[in-house]
Amino acid sequence: MHERDEAMVDPGAVTGVATGTAAPAARRPEGERTVQRVLFTGPTALVSDNMYATAKGSVTRTRAAAHLGRHSSVDTNTYFGRFPASYWQRWTTVTEVRFVADVTGAGTIELVATDAKGRKRTVATERVADSGAPRRVALTAKVDRFLDGGALFARLSTGGGELDVEHAEWTVQAAGAPRPAAVVICTFNRADDCANTLAAMADDPSALADVDAVYVVDQGTDQVQTRDEFQRVAGVLGDKLTYITQPNLGGAGGFTRGLYEVQGAGGDPANVIFMDDDVLCEPEAVIRLNAFANLTVEPAIIGAQMLYLLHPDRVHVGAEVADLQRLEAGLKVKDALGDVNVLKKQQDIRVDAGYNGWWSCLIPSDIVAKMGYPLPLFFQWDDIEFGYRARANGFATVTLPGAAVWHADFSWKDWDDWHRYFNLRNAMITAALHVDLDGKKLAKQLRTDLFRYLVSMQYGMAYTLIKAVEDFLKGPEYLADGGMEAAGAIRRDRADYGETIRHNANNVPGLCPADMFITPAGPNPQKSLEWAVLVKRAINQWFGRLPAHPVAISADDAHWWHVSLFSHAVVTDRSQEGVRVRKRDKRRAVALLQRGLKALRALREQAPAVQDRYRAAMPQLTSRENWARLYGK
Repeated sequence: MHERDEAMVDPGAVTGVATGTAAPAARRPEGERTVQRVLFTGPTALVSDNMYATAKGSVTRTRAAAHLGRHSSVDTNTYFGRFPASYWQRWTTVTEVRFVADVTGAGTIELVATDAKGRKRTVATERVADSGAPRRVALTAKVDRFLDGGALFARLSTGGGELDVEHAEWTVQAAGAPRPAAVVICTFNRADDCANTLAAMADDPSALADVDAVYVVDQGTDQVQTRDEFQRVAGVLGDKLTYITQPNLGGAGGFTRGLYEVQGAGGDPANVIFMDDDVLCEPEAVIRLNAFANLTVEPAIIGAQMLYLLHPDRVHVGAEVADLQRLEAGLKVKDALGDVNVLKKQQDIRVDAGYNGWWSCLIPSDIVAKMGYPLPLFFQWDDIEFGYRARANGFATVTLPGAAVWHADFSWKDWDDWHRYFNLRNAMITAALHVDLDGKKLAKQLRTDLFRYLVSMQYGMAYTLIKAVEDFLKGPEYLADGGMEAAGAIRRDRADYGETIRHNANNVPGLCPADMFITPAGPNPQKSLEWAVLVKRAINQWFGRLPAHPVAISADDAHWWHVSLFSHAVVTDRSQEGVRVRKRDKRRAVALLQRGLKALRALREQAPAVQDRYRAAMPQLTSRENWARLYGK
């Protein structure tokens, strides 16, 4: 699940502006088709080169070339260096792949395969003699023994001579031209980030060779078109680039605009690649997603993985699913990597995803033609709902290893924020559409969350939960404006709760730095005793039997059962950029408790009827006509 800092803007005219005059890039010839480049360094020095290839001895490398001195080696058994053969065997028509490269000098090139357990076997070898001139070498491997897992990689080595390797690629034989492709970047007031992401792709012509169009959907007030870098890139992309401004309809409205424009253009089905504006872009992801999607046995959503921007060598999750009844997303499937250092561990076992986040994700337009557009959910769970709806319509989601972008670490984003409203409300909508929602069970679960928020003095969070339930019960009619009113309202309302405001740790209102002494948490209460602990904390909060002096609590120790021991707590924000101040307020807690119990009682009683209303409204909500109305068409 992606997260973007979205906000309201005043609705205005929806405009589309085509930028540039250059002709689209020529198609690759039929026959041999590049599906993955072999790169030796990353797009920035912030990324370890060992994510692309590891080297021993005297090795000099650039993005597309490596020079091996005497008695040296380069190994591409790395996150970006491996060819995910298991996924190609399972999902595509490909039965054979070639490793090709331009080489000069003398050395040995080997193709090595792994299996689901990570065990290695050599499948092809070529010794290169020094002829004094560059030559093209090609080694072939069958894609036939990888069904449960495994990958292919290249191993380059020298003895007494030296070897230069450049323009290395994995290629396959494929008849016909690839499908047209379009990249869609949705942005809101991240003009510099968006311009940089766009530039990363534009400055890598090979990445965009099979891309016919690039759409920038700008929903902000600080517009990307005002940046010099955007103007430079516009000249590079020419007619490929279309810049669109529209009111802020969130990530759902921004990305869907790309699908809307591509389908409106008519012609053959196309691959539409979503790209977040604030990622560190690896342009290679565009090549790998598009190449894979072009060769699947049947249309499928092809997702890129997310690497952590603050910790570039860690992968968020290898493949994820959601527990719709419990409203839980981002759950890693069995055997998938999760928050793992990919310099140390590889994904050998093939795993299946329930959905893929839209930080970077390819959706074939013919899937949209069959099952409709995304729901107008503003953001949060829009990607999850679409993935589960696709599966219900016979279209799988494949999260492709080695295709990735870097995105801000989710664990460094505070849960107590306005986006939690959309996370809860949209999760309930998704559950209502795709499972038999048990209102009684869900109300019980949310009641526990409500009590925990209240005893830990997160009154704004409690209000957010209540408002999400109330608005879910309003039914599909509340989605008529694409979420703009809801986004504005939750921000305005949460501002009334002081603990939702982040302060500089050295400038906390009414407190001196020396007033806040770090108070670590004790051990977690046993699972069987959690409710007893919760009741005890609630009683103490009710009667005020708590220390009056303020305490400081770290983000990792900010558990409900620890914070609720105090009446005044200064809690480190998960972002590590400041602190939140929580203070006991019995009057507010009582009012929220009463309102919350009323909302949860309504959820228990009305869930079946509300579920029926959402299901009946689904065809209209996801129709082209509904999105045309939202876009002012």
